[in-house]
Amino acid sequence: MKRSIVAAAFAVVIATTGAHAQTIEKKHIALGVGGKALLYYLPLTIAERKGFFTEQGLDVEITDFPGGAKSLQALVGGSVDVVTGAYEHTIRMQSKGQDIRAVIELGRFPGIAVGVKKDRKWDGPADFKGMKVGVTAPGSSTNVLMNFVMAKAGLSPSDASYIGIGTAQSALAAIQRGEIDAISHLEPIISFLERAGEIRVVVDTRTEEGTRALFGGSNPAAVLYMRKSFIDANPNTVQALTNAFYKTLQWLKTASPEDIAATVPEEYLLGDRPLYLLAAAHSKPSYSLTGVLDPAGMKSTNDMLVKFDEDMKGANVDLSTTFDGRFVAKAAEITK
Repeated sequence: MKRSIVAAAFAVVIATTGAHAQTIEKKHIALGVGGKALLYYLPLTIAERKGFFTEQGLDVEITDFPGGAKSLQALVGGSVDVVTGAYEHTIRMQSKGQDIRAVIELGRFPGIAVGVKKDRKWDGPADFKGMKVGVTAPGSSTNVLMNFVMAKAGLSPSDASYIGIGTAQSALAAIQRGEIDAISHLEPIISFLERAGEIRVVVDTRTEEGTRALFGGSNPAAVLYMRKSFIDANPNTVQALTNAFYKTLQWLKTASPEDIAATVPEEYLLGDRPLYLLAAAHSKPSYSLTGVLDPAGMKSTNDMLVKFDEDMKGANVDLSTTFDGRFVAKAAEITK
């Protein structure tokens, strides 16, 4: 009798394991990101370092690009399957007839700050005219936000020169060498430059207050996005990815800056642990609490693009096509 029970239990284990293996349509996933070490993309690094992808039966290969626009290009070109990038890219691509959708929100505020060099005259956004502004990469979220700041002041994107300065060390060097007059960037770069006395922050979307001051409401930031065709062909794989990121968001809710610093690679600290702790504290409020995109925030992002982008002004994007909320809803149900 005991032998039959053991045999039956073993059969169940084998069947369950086989079923689990079959549920993942595509185990190896190529994921693109534009500036992985930036705190904007911290949920990706946490999911990777805590083993949440592996727990879901996934083998995720991450390719780090100089900016979000480059990771989007990689998705369009077919060299990556999915991207952690700015939500606004889904709207842009829908307007171009490319069905790219977010499946989970990672950041509820942009987390971008605009700083002006201390020795540059700046009395208001109109003074950005003629400036050289450093962004992660042309077309990336740091560039888009800067365009919106200028549009609100009655300026056009061509009234400033945008220079792709990448992330981390290259961004720090660009402003310290005087190659740019202002910077639209992310943590930990902003905290480093603030503490060093290099810049004064004049626009700050690291907080809810600063985000609402600029946009008049919420404005989602990083998401996990991909082609609808990939979602349709690999729904269980997409669910597994979403589960891993949802678990990450739950971890971040209670994680301290010290917990974060202890989890990320040592090189992310830029040789300055106290600085990283400060930057992590500044960034922590920006991460999504639910993983669900707020319809008001989606509209806010669309309104931002329409305000300064001539290609978007005639577009009529159905925002419901930019976010597939089925997967995060299921992830939340699983974790109850």
